[in-house]
Amino acid sequence: MSPPKENVSLLFKLYCLTVMTLVAATYTVALRYTRTVETELYFSTTAVCITEVIKLFLSVGILAKLLTLSTQNIIRCVSADEWLHCGSHNVVANVDPVILIQPAFWRLQQPRLSTVSPRGLVAAGETGSLARLITSLKENVLGSPKELLKLSVPSLVYALQNNMAFVALSNLDAAVYQVTYQLKIPCTALCTVLMLSRSLSKLQWFSVFMLCGGVTLVQWKPAQATKVQVEQNPWLGFGAIAVAVLCSGFAGVYFEKVLKSSDTSLWVRNIQLYLSGIVVTLFGVYMSEGAQVLEKGFFYGYTYCVWFVIFLASVGGLYTSVVVKYTDNIMKGFSAAAAIVLSTVASVILFGLQITVTFSLGALLVCISIYLYGLPRQDTTKIQPSETKSSKERLVTV
Repeated sequence: MSPPKENVSLLFKLYCLTVMTLVAATYTVALRYTRTVETELYFSTTAVCITEVIKLFLSVGILAKLLTLSTQNIIRCVSADEWLHCGSHNVVANVDPVILIQPAFWRLQQPRLSTVSPRGLVAAGETGSLARLITSLKENVLGSPKELLKLSVPSLVYALQNNMAFVALSNLDAAVYQVTYQLKIPCTALCTVLMLSRSLSKLQWFSVFMLCGGVTLVQWKPAQATKVQVEQNPWLGFGAIAVAVLCSGFAGVYFEKVLKSSDTSLWVRNIQLYLSGIVVTLFGVYMSEGAQVLEKGFFYGYTYCVWFVIFLASVGGLYTSVVVKYTDNIMKGFSAAAAIVLSTVASVILFGLQITVTFSLGALLVCISIYLYGLPRQDTTKIQPSETKSSKERLVTV
């Protein structure tokens, strides 16, 4: 069977692109709104903690759904011995999670399993899916304290990153934040080179430096928002973004390395990650705002807008992590650029952002650099036909 990318239509890819763009732009603008416009300011650490709790329950639900789908379409091997060697975790790993989020009118009427044995598939009932879920959680979560400890590292870093996003958007406009946050690209690239021993092309290095130059222009004279009356510290905001992008680069590459070190399901790893994240964020609530939370309550200052931000951070984040598999780097770059434009337009309307020449030029450079960074690398390992022919002629001459 073809890879999932080949099975989805252009219309679905555009749908994925729209989702990524709207989630990124709306989350930034909504978070900025809750930190600057609303009178009763909520505790940001509690919002981060609730986000981790929602992500945990969603991951458990998705894993349960995948286990149910895998029992409905169990792979039939030639003999019982081959079935024992296949293993149930391989079945779960081969279920395409896009069916969980794909609109019904785009779903393909065919199994979403890659065939371990090409000799056929046989349907099975849902019996035992709950038992397999409980067994999987016991084995991979409760029975793997070392794995939980391993995932506590990115959990701590992600918790710091998410809290820094609140600090940054309390002191910087949403559009300025959206542009500056693209520094996560060079940070991730550097961590990839150092931790995964990968290499970047000359064009990618050029785009990294161009992106840094664009961010410098944006921060040179930060655009001011006339409708925001709260006290802000742009330097504190930029420092928070710097910490956030460093955390994003390191945690993302570290989590990728953990995923590639074993054949454990992505959603099992997510459950381990979010369990550790809940413990870390609860500790953060206690250390930073413990006394105030005890006095005013855990949900003090929560409004519909705050819950909407939490919804985007949890549901939108997981949704995007699934659909991002079905888009290429160019589409991701276009999504990031479109999110910058939407955030800028929303900031002008909601917060009275005054666009400057340096901001416009810097944002343009950042958008171009994102596009250049995502261009496919030229494969230099293949020998060109002309080179091969000339080499043969030289051999014949010799």
